[in-house]
Amino acid sequence: MSTFAEYFYTPKTPQMIIKNNEFSRQFETTVDGQLLTVEYSFQEKKIFLSKVNIPEQFEGSETMSDFLKQILLVAEEKKWKVVPIHPKVAAFFRKNPVYRELLPPGIKI
Repeated sequence: MSTFAEYFYTPKTPQMIIKNNEFSRQFETTVDGQLLTVEYSFQEKKIFLSKVNIPEQFEGSETMSDFLKQILLVAEEKKWKVVPIHPKVAAFFRKNPVYRELLPPGIKI
């Protein structure tokens, strides 16, 4: 699947570089020497965000929120629908209703 750019920069936090690791099927970024990842899978034009791996110090932080926002920005640009499988991703959608338009029909958060 080569539809993604290998790397992209976030506009709000230019020090955050996000990599789409297609082999591991996860988005990755390193902040303060710590790796943050969001695992995904695809089906048709839907991306399923299935697992969030973050160090404890980033739990509930703006860093994690920025990371998810950038992933959703890519999904929006690619016209993908997002299925939040992981509870932290679902919680992000509840806290940020502006992103609910990315949910497929029938998915309620």
